[in-house]
Amino acid sequence: MHDGVTFEGLGIPTAVVCTEPFIPTAQSMARILGMPSYPFVTIPHPLGSLKEEELQERARMALPQVISILLGQNKP
Repeated sequence: MHDGVTFEGLGIPTAVVCTEPFIPTAQSMARILGMPSYPFVTIPHPLGSLKEEELQERARMALPQVISILLGQNKP
C-alpha cells in the first residue's frame, strides 16, 4: 500500500493488490498515508500455496479491477 500511495502521489498510476485478510491493514495504511479512499484490488487468500494455474486464475479475476484503477475509474 505504501508504494502504491507513494507512486500515485508522484503521478504514476498504480494498482495495489492485496488478499482478503489484509484489507483492514491496507485501509489503515491508506488512511495513515493521507489517501483514505485509495482504491485497491482484493483477491482471495492464500497465494503462496497455489499452483501456477490457480495463480493465473486469481490474476484473471483481478485484471478488470486493476485496469479500472489504472485508468482512474475508481479514483475518489
